[in-house]
Amino acid sequence: MPISLVVILLVLFLGVSLQTSEALDPFACDPEDGTSGNFPFCQVKLPIQSRVSDLIGRMTLQEKVGLLVNDAAAVPRLGIKGYEWWSEALHGVSNVGPGTQFGGAFPGATSFPQVITTAASFNATLWEAIGRVVSDEARAMFNGGVAGLTYWSPNVNIFRDPRWGRGQETPGEDPVVVGKYAASYVRGLQGNDGDRLKVAACCKHFTAYDLDNWNGVDRFHFNAQVSKQDMEDTFDVPFRMCVKEGKVASVMCSYNQVNGIPTCADPKLLKKTVRGRWKLDGYIVSDCDSVGVYYSQQHYTTTPEEAAADAIKAGLDLDCGPFLVQHTEDAVKKGLLNEAEINNALLNTLTVQMRLGMFDGEPSSKPYGNLGPKDVCTPAHQELALEAARQGIVLLKNHGPSLPLSTRHHQSIAIIGPNSNVTVTMIGNYAGVACGYTTPLQGIERYAKTIYQQGCADVACVSDQQFDTAMDAARQADATVLVMGLDQSIEAESRDRTELLLPGCQQELISKVAAASKGPTILVLMSGGPIDVSFAENDPKIGGIVWAGYPGQAGGAAISDVLFGTTNPGGKLPMTWYPQDYVTNLPMTNMAMRPSKSNGYPGRTYRFYKGKVVYPFGHGISYTNFVHSIANAPTMVSVPLDGHRQASRNATISGKAIRVTHARCNRLSFGVQVDVKNTGSMDGTHTLLVYSKPPAGHWAPLKQLVAFKKMHVAAGTQERVGINVHVCKFLSVVDRSGIRRIPMGAHSLHIGDVKHSVSLQASIIGVIKS
Repeated sequence: MPISLVVILLVLFLGVSLQTSEALDPFACDPEDGTSGNFPFCQVKLPIQSRVSDLIGRMTLQEKVGLLVNDAAAVPRLGIKGYEWWSEALHGVSNVGPGTQFGGAFPGATSFPQVITTAASFNATLWEAIGRVVSDEARAMFNGGVAGLTYWSPNVNIFRDPRWGRGQETPGEDPVVVGKYAASYVRGLQGNDGDRLKVAACCKHFTAYDLDNWNGVDRFHFNAQVSKQDMEDTFDVPFRMCVKEGKVASVMCSYNQVNGIPTCADPKLLKKTVRGRWKLDGYIVSDCDSVGVYYSQQHYTTTPEEAAADAIKAGLDLDCGPFLVQHTEDAVKKGLLNEAEINNALLNTLTVQMRLGMFDGEPSSKPYGNLGPKDVCTPAHQELALEAARQGIVLLKNHGPSLPLSTRHHQSIAIIGPNSNVTVTMIGNYAGVACGYTTPLQGIERYAKTIYQQGCADVACVSDQQFDTAMDAARQADATVLVMGLDQSIEAESRDRTELLLPGCQQELISKVAAASKGPTILVLMSGGPIDVSFAENDPKIGGIVWAGYPGQAGGAAISDVLFGTTNPGGKLPMTWYPQDYVTNLPMTNMAMRPSKSNGYPGRTYRFYKGKVVYPFGHGISYTNFVHSIANAPTMVSVPLDGHRQASRNATISGKAIRVTHARCNRLSFGVQVDVKNTGSMDGTHTLLVYSKPPAGHWAPLKQLVAFKKMHVAAGTQERVGINVHVCKFLSVVDRSGIRRIPMGAHSLHIGDVKHSVSLQASIIGVIKS
């Protein structure tokens, strides 16, 4: 049989390609290589730490330096190939970064909704499930030779300012939600095979990074001035949860400075906090060219060798960019750095590679070696992308009610707007090549006859030339759906917004079409960040408003399912929607979370801002009604104190808030049983949000989320759900010195319209030394 025919048959029947067979060669430790295969670092039965030490001991300084950068050099004499560390998987395997290429046997991968949309589901089980699918597809593509195993995702920065162009990549503004998302998604990506990794995830960008390019200030030059209180209370929380609960294999430091020191050169952040306090079991990587940026643009050091030495001494293990490979060897020669410090960096990166199985020989014999093209874009994976979009869509307004639409009464739909028939807009940024798309127009066509008019040429909407034809369409149809909002030309990496209003003439188009519409008018918004749509909320001609975020490859199907009631919306906003007035005189550069009456500073996020909003954090309505009642909850909880602390009895007990480190926090939690009744006529999925309002005090937030649960409740039925509240984690507050404390006294739990008071009282255990 001709060899070409054999190849064709393999492709057709086995789902493999020439790419796949080439890539299945080992990264290192080829059992057929008589030289390298017998090295101790190739012996799988030995402890990984011993293997890594053996490998490092065999390398020259020059070879070691070649491994300090993302495009790590090969070490041919040891049988080690070059490796590209930089791959991305924010909401699906991405082609951002050189580590991943689409084409051939892998034309695309499942593209889930942008993170801000998925976060609106408040469903940690879903977040982990998405991570499992993404890592399946990533491993399959690695086996095919077109992807790596180290993915610099997720982005767990706080969505602090509504103008931030990258807010779309984050799980929102609440530190606990962001941290829970981080831990869940990372667990899905990295797998549960003990110390072994399916892929290695990375939580980024550490820390206080949430400004890209605003009013002449960019991320490469920004010095974020952050108080100890805000660092502990807000910015550190998601990263701490990612490392301690998610067991992430990597943390990325950011471009910006924090309090005058570049994050990638700050040993207090990297060595003391991430690796010391939080016990990172993995490597620390720079954002791309960060080391070069703080040398050449921030002028933090005088020489490049000093910059390289500062990074490695601070705890950086890997440089995304060429800087360390160019200057580290000279830093050693000049006595600024010693080889042992380089060894420490390699210990962390090589350990992760060994946990990934990259030094175990033949990949096809490993747990994930059978994954290939057949495991990418599967029907099950694409169905999960659709379900994620359904769960993330938020119903903001339903006057009348106008929704859901009826296939009997609304047989023709005018679908209007620049986002009505888009594809790549739906997958946001840091995306790859989707398996396929269902646009909003295509989704609605499954339910009704459509009359399509774009209305505006694009989201910039600089002209009203197409308004008349759009209004004519609305006059003819039984209902009108406007699909408006933003895209990456308005909000993106390196592109922060200057205002919160819809771009160009979009507002005018919406109002005119609504006024002309024969039937109900529904406004669907695509965006990552919040938009001031007060005009639409207050317009009686606009019956419904739906936020779809950037809903992924199946976004159009999910939107139409919600509009026609096949899906009952259950999403909640993971960020506050502010009015335009909020940002008029508010610099993005002010990092303070808490308000200041003396200078008129309003504060940020629902935890500290109490001014007017368009829609609050957690807002989202349903086609049915849910009623809460507390079935069981304590009224008093005793907080045991460690009596052996060097503190006086009076100071510990009589103070209004005790240090978390003085309490016995292990297992210090209490349960709350909540009954949720669906009093409507439609089955629904409900998001239970539990807030705590701490006792009054200047440290405390207005309220803070302590727990959330997703639950399905059939029409006319009641379900009971249990919530566990960890006292030290979720009922504590942070004082001005950055010390976490537990306020004694009455904490008010808020669950919907229901409130319940829990009193915390300190109790002494052991002997107090005065």
